Parts: sequence; structure tokens; C-alpha cells
Amino acid sequence: MNIKELYAIFRDYPAVCLDSRNIIPDSVFFALKGENFDGNRFVRQSLDSGCAFAVSDNIENEGIHGCVIVENVLKTLQDLAEYHRMEFDIPVFAITGTNGKTTTKELVNAVLSKRYDTVCTAGNLNNHIGVPLTLLNINDDTEIAIVEMGANHPGEIATLCEIAHPEIGLITNIGKAHLEGFGSEEGIRKTKGELYDYMEKNNGAIFYNSDDKTIKSMAERTQGTTLVKYGKTIMGAKTSMINSLLCFSTVEPDLLIKTCLAGEYNLNNALAAIIAGKYFDVSDTDITAALTEYKPTANRSQLIETASNMVIMDAYNANPSSMEAAISNFAQLEAENKLLILGDMLELGDDSLAEHRRITEIIKNHGLWKKGKVILIGHTFSKLKEDGAIYFATKNEAEEYIKNQNINSHMILIKGSRGIGLETLLENVE
Repeated sequence: MNIKELYAIFRDYPAVCLDSRNIIPDSVFFALKGENFDGNRFVRQSLDSGCAFAVSDNIENEGIHGCVIVENVLKTLQDLAEYHRMEFDIPVFAITGTNGKTTTKELVNAVLSKRYDTVCTAGNLNNHIGVPLTLLNINDDTEIAIVEMGANHPGEIATLCEIAHPEIGLITNIGKAHLEGFGSEEGIRKTKGELYDYMEKNNGAIFYNSDDKTIKSMAERTQGTTLVKYGKTIMGAKTSMINSLLCFSTVEPDLLIKTCLAGEYNLNNALAAIIAGKYFDVSDTDITAALTEYKPTANRSQLIETASNMVIMDAYNANPSSMEAAISNFAQLEAENKLLILGDMLELGDDSLAEHRRITEIIKNHGLWKKGKVILIGHTFSKLKEDGAIYFATKNEAEEYIKNQNINSHMILIKGSRGIGLETLLENVE
């Protein structure tokens, strides 16, 4: 079956299911494979449970009523998503970067959805599977699609661009993350820059932070693109923290916004959303309302008031760049008692120990290295064992310690890589 024929099926049954344990009735089941699973084993089950069709690349499933055999299920899913995207003459706004891409995507969507019917990446489903799923959510009412793109290895952003065909590209920043896959910061820069390469090749629009020298240089080297600047300087932005939440004003446009975001480092994310709104003719009133109303979720820059403490929960992910920004912001907050609970930063390869040591120096430089007030969790942090901090190799060990400390009247920052799972510590600092 060719992609055009499969697309005809999808138009009749416009829902995609990837998990036989959570069947979507009248959907198309794609039997994806991974290191520890093979969806081909569940083709018959998915059809018996309510899927209209199933796509499989195992010839043993040939002959099952409703089963479509293809050469490669993942490639077919991606090809279907590209075919579907090209059926719609709408702008696709692609967002990538080391830090802040998910928050920026959420804020851009909050602003644009005030005026337009949008489709937006759910959570951080930003990879070779997530991007196709987002595109397949586009329907006849959709006016703009906002697509987050993530990458762990060179070439991945280029691949996602060839699937999504974005007309607008935004790179939030270039920092140290996934060094195991990229090999170096230059590898990260080149991979994220694949989005600008696509914009240049297709005469697209590039939104860029003109205060960021690296991003500015990358954007302004492109030819044939439409360049749209944003940033603290060009927009005349001034910030303040009110009750530990980011508030800011801008001169161009003339706005005053109080957000629900914990962390001054979110300013550039918000400024990007403002410029996106202006580009698409969203009113200043709607832009202000969108950024004021947006409440972070999923352990990203959340300010949580417990019975006894104030907690900045930023434990969805961590890398050297985001960790430094979070610590710097935390140091500036006015609070008598502060407690840092930090977890390992994963996927840093050979640079891992040096980067963790650098984080401890940043803590010290900000005057936060106080006895009993710094808890470091993970096998890499535990290799450092410096006086003044409390170290635990695992989160479970830290949990036992924390819940017996009767911590109260503290401002607490909890941050670490997703694999450390620090979000469960919240119940022990209430």
C-alpha cells in the first residue's frame, strides 16, 4: 500500500494509536518497535480491541483483516505525517534549543491561541515520533501549528524539518546538553542550526534573540530569510520578582506582565511569545492576558506553596546551562532560609564530573554553600564529597533523610535531570 492509499484510510479514521494497552476506538494502530518492545506482537489485539486498521512491518501479520503491511512502520508514520501536513496551507512554527524550548512553545501557543485555532506539541513529544503525532493532529479548523523539536544526535533536527516543513524557526539558545550524543558544544550548535539551514533553503522566517551573540550570529548569517528580532535590549524589558514570580515590562510593545513563572531566566521565553503574537497580529490585550494566565505544569519552573515551605519545582530536566540559570535566579530571591536540592545532570559523557564540579563552584560563588543547606543527589555528585554539602547516591536515600528533617519556613529549589526523579521529594518538604 502506498502512502496516498494509507492517507485515504487515515482521513476516514483520523486518530493514531501507538499503545495496545490504551486503545483509541476507530483509530489506526502503528506497530512501532523499540529496544524492549515490538508492536507487531499486538496487531491482532489492537484490532480486536477497537482499532479500525493496524500498520505492521512483520510479514507474519499479513492476511489479518484490517492489517496493512509496510516496509518500515516508523518511516510510514513519518511519511504519513508529512503527507498530511502538506495538505494544509498553514504556517508551522518550529521551536528548538537547549533550554526553554518547551516553555517557549507553551507560551507561544498560549498567545497565538487567543486569536487562532492552533495545534501544539503535547508536553515534550518532540522527537521522531512526537513530531509526526503533532502534525497528524492538524485538522480542517487548524490555522497555525506550533511544533517543538528535540534532538540527541546530529541530523535529527534536519530530519524533523523534512517531516514538518516549518515556515518559521526559533532556536531558544545553545548550551551544554546531551553531550554524549553530540560530542561537543559545536555539535550541539550545528544540530540546532539545522533549523536555520532549513529556513534558509526555503526562504522561511527566523525568530531570534538579538541579545544572544551565538544565536544572533547564526541567524544573521542566513540569506533569503525573514529575520524577526526579540530580546531584552531591543524590547526595553525590565524585570522584577514579586513573590518569587517573574514580572516584567516592555517598551516595544508597551506591556506590563505578571507571570506565574518562577525564574527570571523565563524572560526570553516570554519575549519570544510576545514577538510571535505581534507577528501574527494578536492584540496587546490578548498577549498580556495569555502570559498572565499561563500556569506552568509538569515540574517546569513551578512555584509551589506547601503547608510549611515555598518550593521552586524545576525537576523535569537539567543540564549545565539550565542548572546555572536556576541557581543564579535562586540566589537573587529574598528569603531568610534557603535549601538547595539538586540531582545529577545526565548524558554529559566525559565532561560529566567536571560539569558537576563546576555547579558546586557556582553554588559557592552565589553564597549558597552553607552547612546543611545543600543536598546533592546522584552517583556523579556523590563522587565530589566536599565539606558543607550533604550527598546521597540515590533519590531513595535522600528521601529517607529529608522526611526526617522537619523542614519548614524554607525557600527550596528542587532541580535535576528527569532520570533522577526528584519531583517525588515534594511530599517530604511539605
